Amino acid sequence: MTRLPLFPKRHSPSLRRWLLALLALAVVSTANATDRDRAKRIHDRITGVPPSDTPAFDITDQQNEMLDVMEDMVANGQAFDAAMLATENSNFYNATLRNFAAPWTNRDQDVFVPLNDYVATVVGLVRDEEDFRQMLYADVICVGDGALGLPAYSNANNDHYQAMEDQGIDLKTGLVCDQPQSVITGLPAEATAGVMTTRAAAKAFFIAGTNRAMLRFTLLNHLGHDMEQLLDVTRPADRIRQDVSRSPGGDSRIFLNNCVGCHNGMDPLAQAFAYYNYAYDADNDPEGNNGQIQYNDVGQNDPDTGTRVDRKYHINSTNFQYGYVTPDDGWDNYWREGVNSLLGWDVGLPGSGSGAKSLGMGLAHSRAFAEYQVTKVFRTVCLREPGDAADRGEVATVTDSFAANGYNLKRVFAELAVYCMGD
Repeated sequence: MTRLPLFPKRHSPSLRRWLLALLALAVVSTANATDRDRAKRIHDRITGVPPSDTPAFDITDQQNEMLDVMEDMVANGQAFDAAMLATENSNFYNATLRNFAAPWTNRDQDVFVPLNDYVATVVGLVRDEEDFRQMLYADVICVGDGALGLPAYSNANNDHYQAMEDQGIDLKTGLVCDQPQSVITGLPAEATAGVMTTRAAAKAFFIAGTNRAMLRFTLLNHLGHDMEQLLDVTRPADRIRQDVSRSPGGDSRIFLNNCVGCHNGMDPLAQAFAYYNYAYDADNDPEGNNGQIQYNDVGQNDPDTGTRVDRKYHINSTNFQYGYVTPDDGWDNYWREGVNSLLGWDVGLPGSGSGAKSLGMGLAHSRAFAEYQVTKVFRTVCLREPGDAADRGEVATVTDSFAANGYNLKRVFAELAVYCMGD
């Protein structure tokens, strides 16, 4: 039998407890489940702990009381209400949601990362039952309550959120999302785009490079498609930048049969991020821990390009000097036609725009975005991938419910916990 690695001490107690609970759940027999078993399974899958808020696995009087309430609900056909009750447990926010969002904040898709503004904002949007699509375009950010004596939010470090984690601040009660991101960070309101313009996202995806990473990881994390899955060589190649060689290794067939199929759609979309950068001291701070997001507002021209476009969009221009020279942050979605039209783009929105905010709305209002949020929740509460026809049908049904109920992701956790309560 393969042995699981020990959880390092750097992992928070709530995270280690949540992981241990999942390990225990994986070996629990589900045969002949009673209403009480189903109620407990709903609670365990949503919160990662038994119904007492304690790490103990033995049933206490306090646990019995919660189980009694949830058991009665399940027996009376109110399993959804029982699941929604479970979402009131702080562990749903401090462990389940925190770990749900953490992999989206880094290129390694690692869950073991410090709390940051990206994760906190996701948790806050779910907690407050907001339209989850706003995650990619709203002027929103969640920070620690000012009454908790935390360091102030800083554009140049993660100290504010590290202090929340070090002090064990309850994300259910200790997060506030009442001030716009533009007020907290100083970005112009029109330059905010939900989690894409948080410091954590900028550190991961705007650092160095060409800003294509922000598009790639947003598609991967929130629409469930990496670039290879989106390859379509039939789209026009007129917006591919100069840094992409048209004959890599001296063979133009590689470009025509492979490279073009990603870049023809990616480059016109990634142009939305043309005014952004993550500024840091590469010599003394190679990890960028003390860097910050940078945005060229009106009148702030990059000295290398002579426009608001960041210099990274013009690098390696001699690779193919006849390639596209980015003049501004205007984007176009070439994938609204061809095979990628199956992502379900919102026909009520334009297929072009300027800046990250309008691009984020275009991505978040797709069917693929909604369906992938549901798929990720399925993995979290059912502890498996959607497999057979029944699972896939449930994902489709819950996706429709997600849309019909204002894109409230908390409901999705409850609905899928009910679906899997008999697993």
